[in-house]
Amino acid sequence: MKLLVTGGAGYIGSVVSAQLVEAGHEVVVLDDLSTGHEDAVAEGARLVSGTLRERAPEVLAEGGFDAVLHFAAKSLVGESVEKPGLYWDKNLGESLALLEAMRVAGVEKIVFSSTAATYGEPESTPILETDPTRPTNPYGASKLAIDTSLAEYARLHGIGGVSLRYFNVAGAAGPQGERHAVETHLIPNVLKVALGERESVSVFGEDYPTPDGTCLRDYIHVVDLGVAHLLALDACEPGSHQIFNLGSGHGYSVREVIEVCRQVTGHPIPVVTGPRRAGDPAVLVASSEKIKSQLGWKPERDLRAMVGDAWTFVQGR
Repeated sequence: MKLLVTGGAGYIGSVVSAQLVEAGHEVVVLDDLSTGHEDAVAEGARLVSGTLRERAPEVLAEGGFDAVLHFAAKSLVGESVEKPGLYWDKNLGESLALLEAMRVAGVEKIVFSSTAATYGEPESTPILETDPTRPTNPYGASKLAIDTSLAEYARLHGIGGVSLRYFNVAGAAGPQGERHAVETHLIPNVLKVALGERESVSVFGEDYPTPDGTCLRDYIHVVDLGVAHLLALDACEPGSHQIFNLGSGHGYSVREVIEVCRQVTGHPIPVVTGPRRAGDPAVLVASSEKIKSQLGWKPERDLRAMVGDAWTFVQGR
């Protein structure tokens, strides 16, 4: 198939692009390189630089595209609170431009990299696809609005869409790994201590109702995540919008993540414990039973594999 991957110079998009190329597909990456890296684009994929508004219509007008995999987004929760207009414009606005370009070009399939942040603070865990969606920040709200838009384009224009919702992605796949200008994710920040780039890692709260008192979070290896996107591509049905959660089903605590990082790196990784952060739920874990039963997906790689692959990647850089 001929596929357009938006945000294919970013962390997850670059890994999925490489998997698609390896599977024999023709891949065109569209990325404005505002947060992505040109050298992360998968070997064998063609890069088109620019925004979705600027370039998606002309790229899709080339013809021959079978589907779109949509990763391009702004994704910092804190920044979304400070600059909500930016997130509505870049996430929802550019996605609408992409959907309209697909409609005009007759491209009928799209897999969307959504987020479990669309659910907000859950009433129960693990989170199901049928649970209420009450995002607590503009980032999650903008992603939910894209899900809604996909449902409308499916209903009105016959596009087949699949949205994949997940929390934390970790690990690396060879030359493709996590390297953000502003790093907010736990594992890369812990590994920075082992690399000597930070003195310690901060733990916010140790009195949560969890086995070790620290927050419990869902982590998925980026390679497993990519496999889910390839399965979702085959599951796109004209006129239908489907939503699948991707989760581990149990999650890992902050202290558990730090301890595995210590074991993998051989570094003591000092910890500084502080008070809870406002709005941090004790447990955020998504159920993936639906995608397991319908598409046969399940995560294969554990926390040690995620940390080990991430450690190999950052050492190589």
